[in-house]
Amino acid sequence: MENVDLKYICTITGNLTGIPIRIYEKEELVFYHSIVDLPKDPICLSLDEIFNITAHVGYHITPFFYFYGVINSSDTKIVIGPSRQIKPPDNILKEIAFKCDVEKEDIEQFIYGMKSIIPMPYESILQTLCTINYILNGEKLGLDDITIYDDEQKKLTQQITTKRVSDSLSEEMYSSFDHNTLSIEQAITDIVRNGDTAALKAWVSTAPAVRAGIIAPDQLRQYKNTFIVTATLVSRAAIKGGMAAEDAFTLSDLFIQKCELLSDPSRVINLQFNMVADYTEQVAKIRSKSYPTKLIADVSSYVRHHLFEPITAENIAKELFISRPYLSSRFKKDTGLTLTDFILKEKTDEAKRLLHYTDKSISTIGLYLGFSSQSHFFRVFKKYCGMSPKEYRKKNI
Repeated sequence: MENVDLKYICTITGNLTGIPIRIYEKEELVFYHSIVDLPKDPICLSLDEIFNITAHVGYHITPFFYFYGVINSSDTKIVIGPSRQIKPPDNILKEIAFKCDVEKEDIEQFIYGMKSIIPMPYESILQTLCTINYILNGEKLGLDDITIYDDEQKKLTQQITTKRVSDSLSEEMYSSFDHNTLSIEQAITDIVRNGDTAALKAWVSTAPAVRAGIIAPDQLRQYKNTFIVTATLVSRAAIKGGMAAEDAFTLSDLFIQKCELLSDPSRVINLQFNMVADYTEQVAKIRSKSYPTKLIADVSSYVRHHLFEPITAENIAKELFISRPYLSSRFKKDTGLTLTDFILKEKTDEAKRLLHYTDKSISTIGLYLGFSSQSHFFRVFKKYCGMSPKEYRKKNI
C-alpha cells in the first residue's frame, strides 16, 4: 500500500461514479472529492455508524435509504456515498438538510446537489469497493463475501407496531401451495385498502398455507420476485384507501430496495409482512382523520409535503387547479376549520415532533418550518399548543 496513490484512486472513482468519496486517517478527514457541489456533507449524520465498521469492505444504509460504502486498511478508511437507487422527494431532502444544519439560504443548493448524485445499484458500488479493496489489501472479494448487515431492517421494523404479528408467521405458511393465490391476494388488498389492522391480525392467525407459483429459477430470487409483486398490490390498495400516490409508490420503492439487499429468504418473508402491516397502519392513520372529501385529503397531502416552507392558499389552489376563494370556502365548510388554522396546526404538530425528538434549537426549528420570524413561530405555537416551544421541550424531555 506504500506505493498506492489513494487520492488519485479516489479522484478517479469519484469521477467515474459521480458519488462523493473521502479518505479518513484515524477517523480524521484528510481528503474529499465530489463532482457534485454540496454546501454540507450529509455523512455528518452517519459518522458514528461508519466509523464502527471494521471489516475490510462494508456498508451503511441510513434511515433515508442512502448508501455509504466503506473500505478499511489499517488506520485508513475510504468512504463513498451517499448514493440511492431512486431519487427521493424534496421533503425528504429538506429533512436531511434540517438534520445536517444546512443554512436556510443553502437549502435549495443542497437539494439540487443531492438530486445530482447519480443513482447507482448497490451491487455496482459493492463491486467498486471490492476493486479498491484488492488494491489496498491484496484481498480478492466477491459480493458473496460481504456481510449483509441487518441494522437497517431492525430500524424499519421498530417503527411497525404489528411486528409481533409478522414474527408469528412461519416459513411453512409461505411455502406450501400451488398457484391459486387470488383469494389470498384479495384478502390482503382488502385489509390494506380498509386500513383494518384488527383484521390483519385476525387473518394472520388463521391464514391458509400459501406458496406462489414458480417465477424464478432459484429460491431467493423467487421470494424477492413475490415480494415485488406484493409491493405492487399493496401500494395500489393503499392508494385506493386514501394514501397519496406519491407516498405509496415511494414507500414501495424503499421496501423493494431493502428486499434486494437481503440474502436470507426468511428475512425477505419477515420484511414482506412488515410491509403489509406498514401500509395497513398508514391507511388506518389516514382514515382515522376522517377526511370527508378527496379535496380535503389532497389539501392535507400537499401540506404534509410542504411543511418546511411557507404555505399559502394560493399555492394550494394552483396545485389543485381550483380557485382560491372556492378552496377556502369549501375547506371551511367540510372541516369547520379555516385553511390557515389547518396549516398552522399541522406545522405546530411537526414542531412538537422536532422539539421532542431532535436537539435542534427552537429558532432553527421555526426557520425550517417556514415561519417569517421567531416571534411569529412562538405566537403560533403557543396558540395551538397552549405553551411556548421552550416549555413544551422542557416538559417532554
